[in-house]
Amino acid sequence: MQNKQLPNTHFRKEWDLRVRTWFNQPGRKLRRRRARVAKAAQIAPRPTELLRPAVRCPTVKYNRKVRVGRGFTFEELKAAGINAKYAATVGIAVDHRRRNRSEESLALNVQRLKAYQAKLIVLPRNPKQRTAEDLEAYKNAAQAQGQVVPVPAAFVDEAPRAVTAEEKKTRAYVTLRQARGVHRSIGKVQKRIADIKEKKENAKK
Repeated sequence: MQNKQLPNTHFRKEWDLRVRTWFNQPGRKLRRRRARVAKAAQIAPRPTELLRPAVRCPTVKYNRKVRVGRGFTFEELKAAGINAKYAATVGIAVDHRRRNRSEESLALNVQRLKAYQAKLIVLPRNPKQRTAEDLEAYKNAAQAQGQVVPVPAAFVDEAPRAVTAEEKKTRAYVTLRQARGVHRSIGKVQKRIADIKEKKENAKK
């Protein structure tokens, strides 16, 4: 050691009193599972989860992936013919902040809502208004685990195939560079065309 300094090690900090243990993790896991089972039995035959929309993940890196979102927009509910307040009472999640950015997402979620409505069994509050068919359907209904209407696969893998002669001829790098060059010089080209047209008109005068 430099200048023959004596080592001064700090080992008396009572570290063993401040160690965070995690011995209750298996017990908590079991408790959460039992709570899920008890809740499912309590709300049966209703689904264990609310119906939620299919949304795309944000950013260019992940937007190819479709996942379950928070809630349906007012526009989606209106297109499906469902009132927002009524939706909250029949197991449909509503999100007042989300907006529809495309017709595709709107159509997909409206389709999900209509598929859910087709499976939905709603008993009237008044027992006198309940028919025998409704009661029979209610008794025979099986509780759905997870999403009642599954989220569709965003991308289907293409089966392996041979490369065609036309694909071999295409040059991806050259095509991209040409497109980039056209995009960068579009303003100059348009200005040059406008200048030539202006010169021709001035020459005629």
